[in-house]
Amino acid sequence: YLTDIEGSIDPATGRSLRDTRPIMCNTDYEDGQGNKYLRHGSQPEAVPTVRGMPQLQPYWAAGYSFSRGHFVVNVPYDFYQPMIFQGEEMSIGIRGFTIGYDFYAPERSVCFHHYANGANAPKRNRVKHFWENSNQYAGSGVKAMYRLLGIVHMNPEIDGEMWDHIEEEKYGLGGVRTPELFYETFGIDVVNKRTEHHLCQFVETGNMHKKFMSFLRPDGMGIDYSQIDYRFKDPLKHGR
Repeated sequence: YLTDIEGSIDPATGRSLRDTRPIMCNTDYEDGQGNKYLRHGSQPEAVPTVRGMPQLQPYWAAGYSFSRGHFVVNVPYDFYQPMIFQGEEMSIGIRGFTIGYDFYAPERSVCFHHYANGANAPKRNRVKHFWENSNQYAGSGVKAMYRLLGIVHMNPEIDGEMWDHIEEEKYGLGGVRTPELFYETFGIDVVNKRTEHHLCQFVETGNMHKKFMSFLRPDGMGIDYSQIDYRFKDPLKHGR
C-alpha cells in the first residue's frame, strides 16, 4: 500500500523524503458480505533488504499496481461483482498467480497517497463512496462475494450452484498454477478460514525473494513453483 503523502515529499523541491517502502505480506481473514474473505492489513514499511531490483512478495494490491498491459487483459476486473470493495484484491492477485504472474515491491516509493488523515481529512472525508447505495442494491454484494470466493476456490463449503458462473472463463483462473498451491505455499487454510501469521518475517526480510528467485524460469516468465516445496508456517509457533 502507498505511504501517506504527509511527511513524504519536500515542499520546496518536490523530492521524496523517504528511503523506505511498503511490502505486501500482512493479510488475514475478516467477515463481510455474509462470508469470510482475506483482507490486507497495514503493511510493514522499511528500507528494502533486496537492492538493485524489485523484491518478490506474495500479494497484489490495488492501490499501487504497475505492469505491462497484458496483465489487465489476462486478469480483468470481474464485471459480475457489484458492491464489492474488500476481497477484490485477493481475486485479482490469486487469479494472476494461477496465470503465472508474480508480484514485486519496488526498491523505493515513487508515489504517495492522500489518506483521510490529518490535514487531508476534511477534504477527503467529503469524497463520495459507493457503499452509501447499499440499501438500493441490498443482497447483491453477498451474491457477488460468493462468486468472488468461488472462482478462486476459497469457499469449498459452498455449493457451486449458489453462485453465478457467467463468463467464468473470462474472469476465472489460469492454467499455470492452482489457487491451492498459493494457499499451501503461504499458509492459508480456506476450510477453517485462518492464516499462518507473521508471514512478513519470511517476506520482508528477503528470505522469500532469495529462496524463490532461484526458480525463476530461464525465459523470465515467472517463478517455477513446481520446483518449490516450501510451505510457510508461523515462525513464532513452529520455529524458524
